Amino acid sequence: MKILIFLQGTIIMHKSAEGKTHEEQVSQSSNKDPSTDDYISYIPVGDAVKKLKSWHTQGAEILYLSAHENDGDIETDKLVLRKYDFPEGQIFFRHNGESYKDITERIIPDILIEDDCESIGGEKEMTITYVKPEVKQKIRSIVVKEFGGIDNLPGDLNDLLTL
Repeated sequence: MKILIFLQGTIIMHKSAEGKTHEEQVSQSSNKDPSTDDYISYIPVGDAVKKLKSWHTQGAEILYLSAHENDGDIETDKLVLRKYDFPEGQIFFRHNGESYKDITERIIPDILIEDDCESIGGEKEMTITYVKPEVKQKIRSIVVKEFGGIDNLPGDLNDLLTL
């Protein structure tokens, strides 16, 4: 089973969002708080590491989708994931004119987990919105609140598939 999960806003967030209310976190992101560009200081959202490790232990292949578009920032994503001991997994990102939907349609994960993109425009910014219907029907799409994390998602992979 392949799980493609968005990084920024879904399982990692800017450091200054820690301890803030949801509204404050969204405002920081919308207003481009300086810490939103300090990628090396990003931190896990809630217990994302623990949840992903649980799914990985059950046999899921964890794949990551990054908002970044260049190799240098992807290297920073890798450092952050290693620093917090996220499960190993390939990081996908847009390059050469690709969109998130292009990546998703190429991978066709069993599950796509992304946040609701509240701070940048909502549904029109989400990956699943633009995935072709014939591909979309093959993917279990799970949308969580931006900066809300994945802690409330089922720990059991079978339950995750039936959400």
